Amino acid sequence: MLPPCLLRRAILTVPLVFVVVLLFMEPVRADQEAGTAIPAESRPCVDCHAFEFMQRALQDLKKTAYNLDTRTETLLLQVEKRNLCDCVAANLLN
Repeated sequence: MLPPCLLRRAILTVPLVFVVVLLFMEPVRADQEAGTAIPAESRPCVDCHAFEFMQRALQDLKKTAYNLDTRTETLLLQVEKRNLCDCVAANLLN
């Protein structure tokens, strides 16, 4: 076990060292990012890439909507044709 005077000295020294270290450290600001900062001029245009991606997605959606619309219209015409044929056949039987 440590003698009382060394124990007291250690108890006083540890917080003192801790305070000195905190005083010499540079505070980290909230707007700082980790790592190195890349200048805006050398970064790719994120908004431009996002806009191009959204344009392609919109074109794909338009194609899909057109295909679904065409398919729906084809199916409706087939149903109407069947109903018409059933109606004509029923009229011929009467």
